[in-house]
Amino acid sequence: MFRIGPYTIDSQVVLAPMAGVTDRPFRQLCRRLGAGMVVSEMVTSDTRLWNSRKSALRLDHEGEPEPRSVQIAGGDPEMMADAARMNVARGAQIIDINMGCPAKKVCNKAAGSALLQDEALVRDILQAVVDAVDVPVTLKIRTGWNPHNRNGLRVARIAEQAGIQALAVHGRTRACGYRGEAEYDTIRAIKQAVALPVFANGDIDSPEQARRVLDYTGADAVMIGRAAQGRPWLLREIDHYLRNGHRTEAPSRTEIREILVEHLQALHQFYGEYMGVRIARKHVGWYLQAEQDGRVFRQAFNQLETAEDQFAAIDGFFAQVAKAKTAA
Repeated sequence: MFRIGPYTIDSQVVLAPMAGVTDRPFRQLCRRLGAGMVVSEMVTSDTRLWNSRKSALRLDHEGEPEPRSVQIAGGDPEMMADAARMNVARGAQIIDINMGCPAKKVCNKAAGSALLQDEALVRDILQAVVDAVDVPVTLKIRTGWNPHNRNGLRVARIAEQAGIQALAVHGRTRACGYRGEAEYDTIRAIKQAVALPVFANGDIDSPEQARRVLDYTGADAVMIGRAAQGRPWLLREIDHYLRNGHRTEAPSRTEIREILVEHLQALHQFYGEYMGVRIARKHVGWYLQAEQDGRVFRQAFNQLETAEDQFAAIDGFFAQVAKAKTAA
């Protein structure tokens, strides 16, 4: 349990913001499955771009439980402050600042983890956003710009001085992207240096690994990203393990099918059939990547053009798996 401003978060499991993944249907599903807090997809700080359908959907938080955390990205303090104010006006209860994304299209615009190179600009952005809104402001960073410039500790201290109220740290540098293994020494040093809640992020893909990382770093929570894609019940498994010290039962195939169908229904409802069908394809790919015949099924599934055909295909796939299991 930890606090961010007026909000008490009663789970040590936080869902990481992921562009193209943590839309409203996925956030709501992950909250139901054990995440104590979820963070929206990254929203650009250039409010002139908010008129697009894509941005409108990213800014939609209808029906979401508190606290609603919205991540913004950009490199200009004034624009970031404006974006924070406008998001609060639209229902955001926590503003999260992205200084962790390694994507080139973000870093080339001097945003995301590219900002870690310029500590003075980091300070200006954080201060501008904190001063602009009366809700808690949190920050997501990497351990530094590259392995020779791990300045995450200095940035964490700047964040604390600016009034940031929680800090998520991905255990890789900007230059690492998602390659190699995450390191937790920097996260541990940051937790020892600041009084903020700290979330450890990077390569946490099992309940046991979550426990090891929390014990080693002293962090207040783990932030789960890519490992939850196609496996949102992992959040429930980690939450249970951290509370009780033992694993809960893995979901049955029946429950996995129910979760997948619920997720697809929410995607179709949220995006409309045309976009929903297309966005569903990548999620189904993630859900079934471990299945023996998953790859062949995914190739066929990706050709389907209607929600009705998608649901029929999923029913057929799980019926076939059950039949094969009974025969074995």
